[in-house]
Amino acid sequence: MRLKVDQLAGALQKNLAPVYWVGGDEPLQVGEAADEVRAAARRAGYTTREVVSVETGNEWPLLMAEAESLSIFSDKKLIDLRLPSAKPGIEGGKVLVEYCKKRPDDTILLISAGKLEAASSKSQWFQALENIGVVVQVWPLQGQEFLQWLQRRAERRGMHLSSEAVRLLASRVEGNLLAAAQEIEKLFILHGAVTIDKAAIEGDVADSSRFDVFKLVEALSAGKLNRAVRILQALRAEGVAAPVVLWAISREARLLWHLHSEAKVGGLSEATFKKYQVWDKRKQGVQEAMVRIKPAELRAILLACAATDARVKGQVTGDEWEGLFEICRLWVKPLRTGTAA
Repeated sequence: MRLKVDQLAGALQKNLAPVYWVGGDEPLQVGEAADEVRAAARRAGYTTREVVSVETGNEWPLLMAEAESLSIFSDKKLIDLRLPSAKPGIEGGKVLVEYCKKRPDDTILLISAGKLEAASSKSQWFQALENIGVVVQVWPLQGQEFLQWLQRRAERRGMHLSSEAVRLLASRVEGNLLAAAQEIEKLFILHGAVTIDKAAIEGDVADSSRFDVFKLVEALSAGKLNRAVRILQALRAEGVAAPVVLWAISREARLLWHLHSEAKVGGLSEATFKKYQVWDKRKQGVQEAMVRIKPAELRAILLACAATDARVKGQVTGDEWEGLFEICRLWVKPLRTGTAA
């Protein structure tokens, strides 16, 4: 059975399943969902907890050993299996299938994992888990979902965020759920269970967003000039070296140039994407950037990168950060900046 994160608490109140899979690439949500399972198990008398962490793959025999062993202190046990990669491998897959067949009495298996790939969800071991247990897949929160999450988080503390406050808070934490949770706790300590307005966020919540050069590249490729400039300014303020920023931008420009060339010759195949290390997560964004940015424009961007590189090396006079701003402007033309920043 598959559940959303916000459905888990209600399901745990009704009954406990023999297996729980909680996975995704949002650590705070995965951790808190796993905590809910552990708390429900304790309330139901599963007072013994054994932790098995799979790092090298040699730990799989421990799972079956724990499943077959009897606890001295309790007849109910929770096996807390940590699988960061969400890939058990051949041996691990066999162990999990075997575990599901035997289903030890008075034992709950909780698996905390990373993001599950689509191919793994169709595997025999995962279907065996899903057939007898509960699967909770955690997805990154974006847009309205993130705003709703912030509001629910505040309401747990008896606070209510005004519409302006919740939008500003979302902007300040930039999708970082851990930072958001910490800021909400701080707001509760400072103000208590009240309605939080925009002024409180402006005065008490630091701008917790952290940018890196890859987010800058994503913004440029998506045609979001305002966001790109904001990230560029933040990188400069954080002391990131200009050559590092230039390397990331020029690397992406060269990638698009090569892909355009490949497309002219024989089209873009899976082998082509693999050749240039464009993995599944980036394919759509790269293809959209290719539609938006033509070879002539890439040529101008690469020339600007070369000119800025000369500034960085002191071969010509000029501010390298001004050169980086000019590259961003070339990458995202004014007539194409209708995309929301």
